[in-house]
Amino acid sequence: MDLAYGAPVMDKNNEVVGNIDHIVLDAWTGEQRKFVVRREAPQADIFFSPEHVAEATQEKVTLNLSLEELEED
Repeated sequence: MDLAYGAPVMDKNNEVVGNIDHIVLDAWTGEQRKFVVRREAPQADIFFSPEHVAEATQEKVTLNLSLEELEED
């Protein structure tokens, strides 16, 4: 799964989380390991990993967690 910069991210309840702002790659394999969703202040940016992705299409990324669950991690 290759997610792209700027891709919109939705939680499992179809709530807008934000857009992918950074992609962290594994230094050895080059695989995507973590993603950062930039959010408007005062909300903190959120990190998620490929395990959190339920579905990824050209139009959006849907996570298998709710926004509340992501904020707890």
